[in-house]
Amino acid sequence: MTSDDGPRFQQVAPVRLYQRIVEQIEQAIASGDLKPGQRLPSERELVSQFGASRPTVREALRVLESGGLIRSRHGDPHGPEILPFTTAGLAKEMTRLARVEHISMAELISFRMILDGSAGRLAAHLRTDAELSAMEETVTAMTHAIDAGHEEFSTADVAFHEVVARASRNALLEVSNQVVRGAVRTLIADKVAHADNREALMRTSLRHHQAVLEAIRIRDGLAAARISRRTLYDYYAGYVPEEERGLLLALVDGEEG
Repeated sequence: MTSDDGPRFQQVAPVRLYQRIVEQIEQAIASGDLKPGQRLPSERELVSQFGASRPTVREALRVLESGGLIRSRHGDPHGPEILPFTTAGLAKEMTRLARVEHISMAELISFRMILDGSAGRLAAHLRTDAELSAMEETVTAMTHAIDAGHEEFSTADVAFHEVVARASRNALLEVSNQVVRGAVRTLIADKVAHADNREALMRTSLRHHQAVLEAIRIRDGLAAARISRRTLYDYYAGYVPEEERGLLLALVDGEEG
């Protein structure tokens, strides 16, 4: 058999020792053997357990800390603390990808339309009376915030979507929604805040949120999903190049929640 007949392999890259330490600790966290609030062994004990040098262990801990998995305090006699999961790292990575044009603004907004539509549809069927009351409070806050300014309005807007996402009873949907919403807001926050028609945008957004709230109140999941997607299209389409808006329009009137 010649080299042309078989599979083509790439040269392997050497893996540094600290990466092996990182992988083991990440696996222990993923499996639940290490839980938030627990402590890793001391640096001296880690050196002994891994059979690695102190600089190698320190480099592994630095990588884990920069990734938001552990926290070390200078002078703390105990080992590094395992931190609870947060969406900050995910949001940072998604924003970075969008900024270097690996993910377009149209893709981000269309994904948020899918997520919001799904959350609204599920919330309409699964929400509690307490959650409905919380949604009503956020819409009231949005109404009062129009005169106060865009920042206050956005805070109330975010609160509404957070309640709807929680009412969907899907933790992955809630986390994904938070990440994508944060990435979109980070990328265009300055443009929205200084838009000439920002008050008109806020009033249109308020009417749509009121309509979503009513659909959720009467447990009409399809309507809640459809209005949620239309709300996002009307609010954000102007920030997407015209030739890419078809990706958003395909979701506006679809029946899929």
